Amino acid sequence: MHLNEAKVIYLTAGAAGMYCGSCMHDNAVTRGLLNRGVNIQLQPLYTPIRTDEEDVSVDRIFFGGINVFLQQKIPLFRYLPGFLDRWLDNPALISRLSARAVKVDGKELGGLALSMARGESGYQRKEVARLMKWLKEEAKPDLVVLSNLLIGGVIPSIKRELGIPVVVNLQGDDVFLNDLIAPYKEQVITEMQRLASEVDGFLVFNEPYAKVMGDLLDIPAEKFHLTKLGIDTDALQGMADACDEQRNQNDSETPLTIGFFARLCPEKGLNLLVDAFIELKEKPAMEKVRLKVGGWLMEKDRDFLEAQQAKLEKAGLADVSELVISPDREGKRAFFPGIDVFSVPAIAVEPKGLYVLEAMTCGIAVVEPEGGGFAGVIRESGAGRLVSQGDQSILATALGELLDSPDERRIMGEKGQRFVKEYRGLDEMTESTAEVFEKFL
Repeated sequence: MHLNEAKVIYLTAGAAGMYCGSCMHDNAVTRGLLNRGVNIQLQPLYTPIRTDEEDVSVDRIFFGGINVFLQQKIPLFRYLPGFLDRWLDNPALISRLSARAVKVDGKELGGLALSMARGESGYQRKEVARLMKWLKEEAKPDLVVLSNLLIGGVIPSIKRELGIPVVVNLQGDDVFLNDLIAPYKEQVITEMQRLASEVDGFLVFNEPYAKVMGDLLDIPAEKFHLTKLGIDTDALQGMADACDEQRNQNDSETPLTIGFFARLCPEKGLNLLVDAFIELKEKPAMEKVRLKVGGWLMEKDRDFLEAQQAKLEKAGLADVSELVISPDREGKRAFFPGIDVFSVPAIAVEPKGLYVLEAMTCGIAVVEPEGGGFAGVIRESGAGRLVSQGDQSILATALGELLDSPDERRIMGEKGQRFVKEYRGLDEMTESTAEVFEKFL
């Protein structure tokens, strides 16, 4: 069967009002496939998705976050009639409640993750049955795609009752698992290993991350399929133009700026960049360098962020540091102009890293860990430098050398812009994903 003759259901997990890289990727791929005439539907689970481009997901929720939580905590909610379930799963209601910043207890998170992984044997079995009824009677897909394996509790039911292929994007499952406490972490991994054995194929964006997930979940190498991570360069053209204009206006007296734009959390290495910046400011000719940090803040990471701010204040650098917390679409587009060097020194292998492609689109030289998921892209494009992972002094040196080399920054920026436009645009990502989908049809 050709992809354009098939019906594809793409199940994506909403991130409770957060701008989520997985949501943005899933939305962009779906939009690209729709433009190619593919009959594909992006179906949110838990909460509506939030993206900084046109949202093509449907306005309906399965496994509504409120319902899932209540069914976990209170047995009565596992037997509510359908009309009450529909009220609790109203997207507008979920959006209002999920906008509230709350910290989730590790024990509750682990118990919920374990129950969800158990699917029809978990406390949310009623939600599994509702989704299966819709898939069988209304959607009738030829292929089901999941945005991660953490929502894979439905896979055994799909395989048994529909007998169709299931493929899964792996986009950060390991980060979530690492946050779980014992004994839930080990139990959830065991359940996910069981689910992984029933998956027909896994989509990943780089080989290092495939190795991480293969080792973690006992997935054989032949089940992994590399696809291109890309962005819609047309949608970001205005931001790229603003960056070019700002660079043309800068002169020798304009302070140079290091930029960080990602989730404000330990996994992205913000603490490493702050330490490197403090070290860099002690070097000759680096007195005027500034640090600009932006991204989404989850409530559980607030203490971490405040600790980084305290370090900057103690070093007397609060006045040369700017923080932009959880910006909207326009705030994000206003962030990148004026950045001279970009770095997100993630401490783990990144599954995606859309922010690097965004910086490259804007013509900004990047500095990233050589062991991370970006290494191949940066080597191929020549858009920046790779440094040893987790070493603040090496990071500070690389940042300082680039800041002191305007010609090198310009050449790297131009190479990055060309590379993304030619090899990492929406069309290239869509084509790469379509080729993998075709294999299973």
